[in-house]
Amino acid sequence: KKVPPELSELLERTMLSFDCQKKFMFGSPTYFINNNMFVGIHQDTIILRLSEKDREEILSTNDEAAPFEPMEGRIMKEYIALPESIYGNMDEFRKWLNRSYQYALLLKPKAAKAPGGSKKRA
Repeated sequence: KKVPPELSELLERTMLSFDCQKKFMFGSPTYFINNNMFVGIHQDTIILRLSEKDREEILSTNDEAAPFEPMEGRIMKEYIALPESIYGNMDEFRKWLNRSYQYALLLKPKAAKAPGGSKKRA
């Protein structure tokens, strides 16, 4: 599935207030801090990287939020697939984006990868 342009535009507009890097993974916009992905779009779903505490909270307070499963049976650790009820409500969306951003700031920086996905060699 292709990323719906309106979803990409929504995320791009919202990300303007965050100090991060935009990259594309599999043709989809993703945002990184210190080479750690924290938010992106997979097909027609916005995904967020959250702390364990925040994952528990969002899953217990929103029946439509779910662990992110890019392929059946393969859950992507730390990521939640956001329902439209969250990203369609700007205050709620910004709240969770902020939590994702703050969590990503705490993660250990990753080394940059060379084009093509392999790590740079000395």
